[in-house]
This record gives sequence, structure tokens and C-alpha cells, in this order.
Amino acid sequence: MTAQVSGEQPASFRQQRFAPPPGATELVLVRHGESEAYVEGQPFALVGGQGDPPLSAHGAQQARRVCARLSAEPIKAIYVTTMQRTAQTAAALGDQLGLELLTEPDLREVHLGDWEGGLYRQMVAQGHPVILQAAAEERWDVIPGAESNAALAGRLRAAVERIAGSHPGERVAAFTHGGVIGMMMALASGSRPFAFIGAGNASISRIVIAGDRWIVRGFNDTAHLDDLTPGS
Repeated sequence: MTAQVSGEQPASFRQQRFAPPPGATELVLVRHGESEAYVEGQPFALVGGQGDPPLSAHGAQQARRVCARLSAEPIKAIYVTTMQRTAQTAAALGDQLGLELLTEPDLREVHLGDWEGGLYRQMVAQGHPVILQAAAEERWDVIPGAESNAALAGRLRAAVERIAGSHPGERVAAFTHGGVIGMMMALASGSRPFAFIGAGNASISRIVIAGDRWIVRGFNDTAHLDDLTPGS
């Protein structure tokens, strides 16, 4: 150890702001805007066996807000899912940044089995016992035919690995779904499966992908929507 020379001031070390590790990918997770309401007995059209409603008028307002907020960020790529509500939410950001929307099918919403097409919303609103069981056991596949946590986690890891492998050292936006964001945050944090269920429509969450290490940087940021009310 080098002795301090008499009269010299000791070195000082300030706290440092977080910086992504070299080569890491910053992944901005955006939940789509609010989609159209489900009307009992009138199921949404299905794409790949999953309900595919468009954005509602309020959801379109939310989309404009989140895209305006993200337009100042150094985003190098924009990913959407096979569901039209994600592409509709991301469209303005693609136009503002001059970026093509890239589709990553494995970022699609959790499959809800027999309750696809909008029926899930009705069951939640009515407090169906299976919904209470799903919440208590923190798994989707208590719903008949629904996707397991393991299957969901597996495809999301694969999707993130592909995105990170294509964008080392870059910031990327992925417009996706509430169940997906919940699972990705759980994987990044090592939390219970449903600890992060509840990301709001058009919310922003952030993780950093550094090889096998996923770092949580933010969840459910909706500051850009604070003064936006339904029907406004």
C-alpha cells in the first residue's frame, strides 16, 4: 500500500450513476394502449388462437402520449407482437424515429386457453372462482387450456436473447402486453410469478440485458398519462 504523502488531500469517491455494462441491451417495455371493450357474446377475432382487439379511442390517445415521451430517447429498434394493438400503439414512434416496426411473435400475450377472445375480461369482472385460484397460485394454467408459467418464461427468454443478440450496446423498445411484462420483470428480479402483474396501459418498464444477467431499471411508469382521463 502506498503511503499518503504529507500535505496531500485523500482521494474521494462519489457515488456513480448507473451505466449499462459494456455491450448490454437496454430494453424499454411498453404495454399497448387500452383496447376496445369486450361485449358479452361477441368475441374478438383471433390471431394465432388469441384475441386481437384494436385500440379504443382512449387507447389511441395513450399511444400518442407514450410515443411522444419516447421520441427523445436514442432508440435504435422497435419491436411489436403479432397483435394489432401493439403495432397501433408503436406506430407514431416508428414514424417519429424513422424506424420500421419489427415483429417478434414470442412477445405475444400469455395464451388464455378457453377464455381467449375477451371472455377472460368477463370472468375477471365477475370474480370467477378460477380467477381467484389463478391469483392465489400465481399461474395461468388453472384456466382450461391456458399457457403455463414455464412455457411463457421459455418463449420470453428466447425472444429477449434474440433481441439482445441483435442490438448489443443499444436501446430498444418492445411494445408488448401486461402478462408478458409481468413475467419478464419476475424473471429479471427473481420474484414470485405474479409480483409484477398490473402494468398499466401505455406504461413504460425497463430492464437491461447483460448476457445472462437481467437488471430491473423501472416498472409501470405512467407519468406521461397523469392528466389523461377516459373520454378526454
